[in-house]
Amino acid sequence: QVQLVESGGGLVQAGGSLRLSCAASGRIFSVNGMGWYRQAPGNERELVATITRSGSTNYADSVKGRFTISRDNAKNTIYLQMNSLKPDDTAVYYCNAEVVNYSLKGMDYWGKGTLVTVSS
Repeated sequence: QVQLVESGGGLVQAGGSLRLSCAASGRIFSVNGMGWYRQAPGNERELVATITRSGSTNYADSVKGRFTISRDNAKNTIYLQMNSLKPDDTAVYYCNAEVVNYSLKGMDYWGKGTLVTVSS
């Protein structure tokens, strides 16, 4: 089995910073694309940022210039550095990863989420 475990969420004032982490563990041959998504109350889940194994990144327009995604392939871990946080960034943040198992089959996994609350 594969698990994705997020950490780093919490309560922060507007303008502040938080750093999220997501570690993949279990029966993993390799991890391809990974990313962060978020879901605010009453809204659909939306993409925040993604990163390929080689380090190519993609960001939602709403977070460009404020958030930075990075990864450590040796640890099967990604990070999301969030600066200049706004109340609109309040959401549950979910980690996603395409994990290749030892049968060389890729499957999509999600973490359980970590809550980020930005107060005004």
